[in-house]
Amino acid sequence: MTNRHGRACVATLRRSPEALEGGLPALVAALQECCGISMLRAHRQAQGWSRPEVIARLVALAEQRGEPRFKGTRELLRTWEDLGAQPRERALQLLCALYEASPADLGLASSAPIPAPPPQQPQPPDPVQEHAERTRRAINRTLAASTVSPGELDLLDERLHNARRLYVTAAPEQMIQHLLGDLDDIQALAAERQPAAAQSRLSELTAIASTLVADAMMKLGRLPEAQRWYGTARLAADDAGNSELRARVRVQTAMLPYYYGPLLAAANLAREARLLSRGRPGPTAVFAVAAEARSLARLGDRDGAQAAIRLAKDLFEHCQPDQDDAWAFPERRLWLYLSGAHTALGETSQARHAQHQALALYPEGHTGIDPALLHLEEAMCLVIDHSPTEALQLTVHAYDQVPGPHRTAILGARARDVIEILPTPLQSGRPARQLAEMLALPAGQE
Repeated sequence: MTNRHGRACVATLRRSPEALEGGLPALVAALQECCGISMLRAHRQAQGWSRPEVIARLVALAEQRGEPRFKGTRELLRTWEDLGAQPRERALQLLCALYEASPADLGLASSAPIPAPPPQQPQPPDPVQEHAERTRRAINRTLAASTVSPGELDLLDERLHNARRLYVTAAPEQMIQHLLGDLDDIQALAAERQPAAAQSRLSELTAIASTLVADAMMKLGRLPEAQRWYGTARLAADDAGNSELRARVRVQTAMLPYYYGPLLAAANLAREARLLSRGRPGPTAVFAVAAEARSLARLGDRDGAQAAIRLAKDLFEHCQPDQDDAWAFPERRLWLYLSGAHTALGETSQARHAQHQALALYPEGHTGIDPALLHLEEAMCLVIDHSPTEALQLTVHAYDQVPGPHRTAILGARARDVIEILPTPLQSGRPARQLAEMLALPAGQE
């Protein structure tokens, strides 16, 4: 006998009026009828246990009862559940004790009847006891509504980790669709009452996925939507109660005002993230300090920016970041941020060093926008060093080389920053007009 449906049936039937009213027995009966599975398997699925979990519980139960070690396996359990094999008497008694059910309730036969409890004399109703029983049943119904298992959480975590790696090179529009699918599955579980640890983990996954959606919206220039998604990410991070996650979401949110204004908001968010990180070495702390450095540099706070640059380098020495994870802060990203800080400070030699260091770390054929952003900052350095014509040519080339799906609003915003610092005569020349025409196209178009 095989399960024709799956976990979705468990989640749906658990919310049905019959299961909510009748508790576990009603859910077991509904699962057996819906999915065509054995009563023994229906009991396990109603509890939300995997086969390895049941074996572990049977081992622990035998130990508690002072019996010899239970030596069953998941394959043996499968033969009982799906192939109709009959467990031996000792295993049967352990199963009955585990599920608090009779052999008949489990769809099994017993060669030695389990002793029935001695008959009890009827007792008059006790209002307190009746109240206690009603409360207990209500609690059981609430606990039975928990639908997520550790295995499901691990699968969601794995899916999101794969999405984070894909995000490094995939186009924003593609990633939004991908991440929304993951968020739908996360939200379906988070909407139900879960144990505290599971709920916290679901909030963490929600925060990470929502932040990446917000970042993709920002790249596409969909600023109101990005702002709302960043707000959702912050709510989820705060709900999870993880200080590093709260810091990470805030420093990611700082990217929106950094590119689109106001700059002071970007510096404040980065500073808040730095304080939440409490100086602990790690990717988030480096990210926060580097983001604060380039925001302060553009605000004209030279001393603050230079102090933050030194701190970011020092913190990075203690990190071992992943190079291909959007939730990491690899060395090439650090140099990108330091390039922005040095460029804003007019320190062109340090900026060029940072740009060359970063570009050397991007693999050949990298399709993201970071290399283009570095070339645009290289163009700003050329303007500062009185080579504006060469700067404009580099800007046009850098923007034109970016594949259409990646040629987004955030890249256009940085290209306009180059145009704004050009001498006035060049701003109205043919190359500048050509660039302006390219920037006027909708985000993501050739």
